[in-house]
Amino acid sequence: MTLLVTSASGNNGSGLGKILAFNPEGRLIGPFSDDDRIADPRGLGIEPSERLLFVNSGTDCIVALDPGGQVVRSTSIMPGLNPGGGVFGPDGRYYVGSRTARTIVAFPKQLDSVGEFVLPVNVVPFPRGFGFGLDGTRFLASGVGPDGVGDDAIFAFASTGLTKLPWKVDDPKLSPLDLLVAPNGNILVSSEKPFGSPDAITSVREYDAKDGRLVRVMSPGDGVQFRKPRGLRFGPDGLLYCVARDTVVAFNFETGQCVGVAVEFTDLYGQALIFYPD
Repeated sequence: MTLLVTSASGNNGSGLGKILAFNPEGRLIGPFSDDDRIADPRGLGIEPSERLLFVNSGTDCIVALDPGGQVVRSTSIMPGLNPGGGVFGPDGRYYVGSRTARTIVAFPKQLDSVGEFVLPVNVVPFPRGFGFGLDGTRFLASGVGPDGVGDDAIFAFASTGLTKLPWKVDDPKLSPLDLLVAPNGNILVSSEKPFGSPDAITSVREYDAKDGRLVRVMSPGDGVQFRKPRGLRFGPDGLLYCVARDTVVAFNFETGQCVGVAVEFTDLYGQALIFYPD
């Protein structure tokens, strides 16, 4: 397995603006792709049947890469898409958070047509990750944007339509940056509160999928840097990984304990991570 991390650039951070590949020991292999359609990359997803890597590019397009890092398909440039996170849904479509439209857009895996808004435009002030519950419920994290506007919340929408469900998180220490549905169905969120503050409290927070109750808070121990946490992903070893400013940190999900740093890379400015089969 190769660990891929999107390193931000521009307004998202002073990283390399590329997809970086790391070996299982956490050593840098190099950029995964040199295609100029990929700039300031954000979310990542793997299409399960073809095993193509889907990448949300800051150039307002979505590209699909083969294992050699070559682009095999791409959307057209869609001004204003400003894609954030990406997740393959139960229906096989690739869902993308649009930071400008402030909603979620679904694309066919062929990337051959314009995306479909699956929630209303401006449904949240700034989308910060989303996922599908075990029953198909759409969970959407609403965080603070670069302009300082946001509401630090998580919303749930019915799988059969746009209906917002009576599901509520009551957690004053939450400021979400990414959202992931855990194997047990609960909702995991990386959090930085207050957002953007050098003194922010950073953590991974778990909420009950049934009622939004805070289940537990996971934080690294002393001596482990965990600044600007972003993308969450489970690894093939069952550990929960979170990418941050200069590190990728691993947690034992069963115990909630931090098990160490998987990657150390100065000015990583990681946005998303994924494990790609060799």
